[in-house]
Parts: sequence; structure tokens; C-alpha cells
Amino acid sequence: MLERIHAHCVKNGPKILGLPVALTPFPVKKLMLQQLLNWQFRHALAEGELDFLNGRLLGIGIADLNLQWITTLQDGRLAVLQQSEADVWFRSNANDLLLVAARKADPDMLFFQRRLVIEGDTELGLEVKNVMDAIEPEAMPTALRTAIEQMAAFVDAGMKQDAKATQARAGAAC
Repeated sequence: MLERIHAHCVKNGPKILGLPVALTPFPVKKLMLQQLLNWQFRHALAEGELDFLNGRLLGIGIADLNLQWITTLQDGRLAVLQQSEADVWFRSNANDLLLVAARKADPDMLFFQRRLVIEGDTELGLEVKNVMDAIEPEAMPTALRTAIEQMAAFVDAGMKQDAKATQARAGAAC
């Protein structure tokens, strides 16, 4: 019973969060996202590793949260904008992006499974991916890394339970 509840929460958790995200005004989301992004990427910013984003627009879309934003580099900091045009878009669902952030899922694998969509300037998309791959988890702020790892473990376990249940149902149908 608990396994079913866990799998249900993993599958439907982002949908539940979608309403509060949708009701939150963009200026509040912008402030939160900018603080989080600049905190997460503070070392990369200090080292100039994100300078290629200066004047370029990176779009992030999280479909199951109905959340999207544009990130760019302005005055040495990551800025969040609300607009629909970006040089490159990264689109996925919340659980897959969480697993990528925790290094429990390979972005290339998700791309080929069409669970991660990259649209637009592929060269810019590759630069972004390379920077993300180069960031060591230990460089993340400890509280953020711990939260991501714990949430990813929950999601990963729920996805495995859901896969086992699907296999069991398929086996029983034969």
C-alpha cells in the first residue's frame, strides 16, 4: 500500500505543485529563481564559466509545473526574464530535471528518450550542458545539494516502484 502511495506521489507531485506555481506572480518567481540560480552557480559565475550567456537567452520549461523562464547573464549575475523567445530552450518534466540535477539521470539518455527536449541554438545548448556536466556536486551549496539528493532519491524510488508495478501487471496479463 505504501509503495502505491509513494509511486502516486512521485507521479502526481509536480501536478499538485502546478497550481501554487501558476498562482504565484512572476515577480515573486523571478526573485526566487534569481536567488537560487546565483547561489547555485556562484563559483561558475566567479570563474567566468557562464560568460557565454552574456547577451544570450536560455529558456527553461518545466511542463508539468507549467513553469518557464528565460535566463541570461547581466552585469556578472544570472537574471531571470519573462518572455517567450529564447536562443535555446531546455524542456522536460520536474522529476527528470531533478534526477539530472542530482546526477541520477543522464541528460543525453533523457534527450534520446525524448524526455528532455532541446530546441533552438544547439551550439549554445551544448555549452550549457557542458557547464552543467562540469559542476561537481560538492561545489553546490550543502543545503541545496542535500535537498536535491533527498528529493531525487524519493523520485527515483517511486519511479522504480511504478516500473515494478507496471511489469507485474504486464506479467499477470499474459
